[in-house]
Amino acid sequence: MTATDLDQSPLAAIDDASVWLNSEPLTSAALRGHVVMVDFWTYSCVNWLRTLPYVRAWHERFRHRGLVVLGVHAPEFGFEHDLDNVRRATGELNVSYPVVIDNDFTIWRSFQNHYWPAIYLLDGAGRVRFHHFGEEAYPEIERTSQRLLGVHEDLVRVEAGGLSEAADWRSLRSQETYLGLTRGERRVDSPAEGLALHQWTLSGDWSIGEEAAALHAISGSISYSFEARDLNMVLAPPASGGPVRFDVRLNGRPPGDDHGMDIDASGSGVVEAPRMYQLVRLRTPIRRQTFEITFHETGVRAYVFTFG
Repeated sequence: MTATDLDQSPLAAIDDASVWLNSEPLTSAALRGHVVMVDFWTYSCVNWLRTLPYVRAWHERFRHRGLVVLGVHAPEFGFEHDLDNVRRATGELNVSYPVVIDNDFTIWRSFQNHYWPAIYLLDGAGRVRFHHFGEEAYPEIERTSQRLLGVHEDLVRVEAGGLSEAADWRSLRSQETYLGLTRGERRVDSPAEGLALHQWTLSGDWSIGEEAAALHAISGSISYSFEARDLNMVLAPPASGGPVRFDVRLNGRPPGDDHGMDIDASGSGVVEAPRMYQLVRLRTPIRRQTFEITFHETGVRAYVFTFG
């Protein structure tokens, strides 16, 4: 392989990256001869969170056989530009492979990427041999990785739970819904009990910015009519960093056994860091539900609803 080969590889874009986690800076030359799995991610993305157990398992199984897993963190929201936030998320989520910070999307553009998550497999010459956008396709990704590595083994067995548990695709009817002006969808001026399926509404003193809805009073609520097993929200505390207490209701009642990981059975929770919060995981038969979250301090920011 010549220097020209390396220069023409999209992997050459990592050579100018200056911020790395879990590793000293890597270069395209140092990766010569390795199979490289490039994983584009942003830490609050539910779709990426559900792929993480597989990426982690491939790193653990094949890292001594020539595979380098490279996480490229390209931020979706403003708070994901903050290195301390990414570093905290990397530790909390047990992302142990090398991570390069791509805040200016240089590496993203080099791969002509458009999605979170996205996986690209490159051979030892730096050529892209496979790519996949979104979730699933785990057997195809691993079989291609094994073929490029020259091994043939049973596929890894992954048991994912919590935030990473696969969506219940058979019952998932509600779609990702952004609250900011840039991609705000399906907001109506209606009381919670009057919402049609997939509609959402605000109660209280809110402003809608490019990315998020921000609360400007001591108390305010967001309601959504949904149909899915899981309901998640990306939330951030005020700029001051203080925690924000909240309560969740399903159809006007505490969620009980249908609470998510980030609240208790009474519906109580706290926004302490900017991230995705799992608020509902239905254990009862899945049907249309009216969700309401009420915040008890000012300054909280709400970015997006996601479902599973």
